[in-house]
Amino acid sequence: MRKNLKNIGLIAAGLATGVFATLQLSASAQQPASAASATAAPLPLDQLRLFAEVFGQIKHEYVEPVDDKKLLTAAIKGMVSSLDPHSSYLDKTDYQELQEQTKGRFAGLGIEISSEDGLIKVISPIEDTPAFRAGIRSGDLITRINDKPVRGMTLDQAVKQMRGDPGTKVTLTIFRKTDDRTFPLTVTRAIIKVQSVKMKILAPGYGYIRITSFQERTTPDLAAKLQDIARQQPNLKGLVLDLRNNGGGLLQSAVGVAGAFLPPDSVVVSTNGQIPDSKQVYRDTYDNYRLQSFDGDPLKGLPAIFKTVPMIVLTNAYSASASEIVAGALQDQHRAILLGKTTFGKGSVQTVRPMTADTALRLTTAYYYTPSGRSIQNKGIRPDVAVDQYADGDPDDALVTREVDYSNHLANTQDPNEKKEAEQRESDRMEQLRLLEEQNDKKTPEQRQKDRERKPVEFGSTDDFMLAQALNKLEGKPVQESKSLSERRLAQNKPEQSASAPVAVKPTQPVPGASGAVPASAPATQGK
Repeated sequence: MRKNLKNIGLIAAGLATGVFATLQLSASAQQPASAASATAAPLPLDQLRLFAEVFGQIKHEYVEPVDDKKLLTAAIKGMVSSLDPHSSYLDKTDYQELQEQTKGRFAGLGIEISSEDGLIKVISPIEDTPAFRAGIRSGDLITRINDKPVRGMTLDQAVKQMRGDPGTKVTLTIFRKTDDRTFPLTVTRAIIKVQSVKMKILAPGYGYIRITSFQERTTPDLAAKLQDIARQQPNLKGLVLDLRNNGGGLLQSAVGVAGAFLPPDSVVVSTNGQIPDSKQVYRDTYDNYRLQSFDGDPLKGLPAIFKTVPMIVLTNAYSASASEIVAGALQDQHRAILLGKTTFGKGSVQTVRPMTADTALRLTTAYYYTPSGRSIQNKGIRPDVAVDQYADGDPDDALVTREVDYSNHLANTQDPNEKKEAEQRESDRMEQLRLLEEQNDKKTPEQRQKDRERKPVEFGSTDDFMLAQALNKLEGKPVQESKSLSERRLAQNKPEQSASAPVAVKPTQPVPGASGAVPASAPATQGK
């Protein structure tokens, strides 16, 4: 058992994020590129010559003929992906899938995946999809697809194996590390339509909004759901905004969601990078959340109660990117109490620039900062109240991977002690794994069986313990805080919020490409 848990820890340390990027949209890709090239350093001719020589040797001596386009595409992908976990070159297939996902409709099983140590990592099953209904969980590793080993396949090859016509079946062999077992699951493919905004009434006077991802229609869909809550609960006393397992999406949509709850003209986020266009302040104005997919300001006429009603935001380790922008803005502006777990820690912005008619470059172009000026890169947003997902605690938190666990993650430029903190985190993780191993060794066969049968929490259901604690908080009742000492410590020691952002920014401007740009989605992952 000790060896198994040690291996699990090593696997977890190398995870890909599996989260949506926070993306600016770029309708005019060539202007920034040409402007940058005018002042760029001379091309490294010696290295380019070496590249040409290697290419020639491969063409001349490789054991079998290699297609030029395939070879060059692989070289470009390798060059871009070496920069950081979220930059990538999108070929025709990737680019098409990226657009489909952000529009909220694609064909497949309904899982967000990434490549990890030669296997396929399930980051999150998408709610109300075949994968979710089949019982696939976050953290599952896919080892075989229709009895074909995954090891040795590229992510694209694995994706093609899992995709197919709606109604056809695919059998996945799953290794579930929390149960230390391998088993097959047969899933029927379907057209996946992702509903990014959901709502319900928790109790008289208390509403619930869940946002699963930040898509093109998220802001107008949120406005419609809030109108429904206002009609159903004219005496609204509290609201829960659920961002758990939300890997992010479009920057404009994040600004719009935050703007639904903040006072007019509030700063939501600022960005800073190498080029002038990356130095921006985004306020909750229509120009900053407008997208081509809707006409008119969807937040205009929203009942004023949503600017003042007591509010709880739920987060966990899979709340990332655009989710962290919203959570950080509402926390810094003292508009909401954050309850749950520390978020993923992705504090960068990606811009998608079309390169040809059907390819694009997704490039990290800026860091982003919360309204108080803090960078959450590698740190995440720490909750005000740390709460577990299960009433008896979340011992498997030791297996959770965040941005800081990437080998090529970007540094947090505000933290001179980042390396030391990362070492301490890894030390804490190994200690937690040791304790988890000891606890598992003491369990009876009946207890282990019970653990295997424990189903993932359905967010928003009556069995949702974290949501129940949020409602308790709104109603002034006791809240059961997290059993994790590290989570409670993080919540109690949140960094102080400064009065102004330490980044050079220009006055608020319209979001690049808002007039009609290319939507985008996950960086190191794909939705299937």
